[in-house]
Amino acid sequence: MSLDPCDNIILITDSYKITHWKQYPPKTTRLYSYFESRGGRFDNTVFFGLQYILKRYLCGRVITDEKITEAKEFCRKHFQRENLFNEDGWKHILRQHNGYLPLKIKAVSEGSVIPTQNVLFTVENTDPAVPWITNWSVSLW
Repeated sequence: MSLDPCDNIILITDSYKITHWKQYPPKTTRLYSYFESRGGRFDNTVFFGLQYILKRYLCGRVITDEKITEAKEFCRKHFQRENLFNEDGWKHILRQHNGYLPLKIKAVSEGSVIPTQNVLFTVENTDPAVPWITNWSVSLW
């Protein structure tokens, strides 16, 4: 086990998002999130890089038993407690989707110049059993 978060997509997220699955109201089945440039020094954003992220991290069978086991152990050590890692949720993705992430992503065209404070892309889960995957995935960007 390498315990290198960069080799395991499950761990390429903010620490607190590992626990989000426990925080959604019971019976939540769908989440819809968006990504925007909030602004700052410039009035516009050139949108690029999504294709790289999709191809590098989200294409194909990205969840395996080995990655789930590694992530569970990493989280146990990181949080110094049990039951914060959503092992059942990740195993569901592995069993029901063969390790492919059940996500729908829509985006403006790469290379577009978009005024700040506008949506650049949206993400939503396509499996009602794993709505938490939506906000977990947004942290990849």
